[in-house]
Amino acid sequence: MEKAREFLELSSENESESVSRLAIHPHRVGHEPSFYEDFALRGIRVDRVEPGLVSCTFKVPRRLTDRTGKMASGAIANLVDEVGGAVVHVEGLPMNVSVDMSISFLSTAKLDDELELTSRVLGRKGGYSGTVVLIRNKATGELIAEGRHSLFAGWMFWVPLELCGGLGR
Repeated sequence: MEKAREFLELSSENESESVSRLAIHPHRVGHEPSFYEDFALRGIRVDRVEPGLVSCTFKVPRRLTDRTGKMASGAIANLVDEVGGAVVHVEGLPMNVSVDMSISFLSTAKLDDELELTSRVLGRKGGYSGTVVLIRNKATGELIAEGRHSLFAGWMFWVPLELCGGLGR
């Protein structure tokens, strides 16, 4: 912990002044990607969308690898979260909230590997949805990870029924 603290400390007054001059503009939701979305999801390509199914491809970029050149497990978990949430999202309504994720890491993905991500809805009950996300190496077919994702749509309890798109309550 001490090494991390030393690394993050500003070493001169000049650095401190530079940091204090940084302009951080508020994120405009729906108008532009956030830093987080741009960093974690830049390069993802949506290949197919059907009711209850989203299929994407993603080439592993250097920014999401660990020091050994393998895709970081946190980056894989993030993809499970984002693609698992996308399959139950209703356009024009707030995103659902992740309640629980269970991820089995079965293999590793390396820098520049092309991945195939498939997300399917397992079921819905009221505002609760369950999804499964499979992440495969597109070239070899090897399963990299399998994630089960539970989400809750709190908006269902304050949005008029006719706007829920037939999802039911």
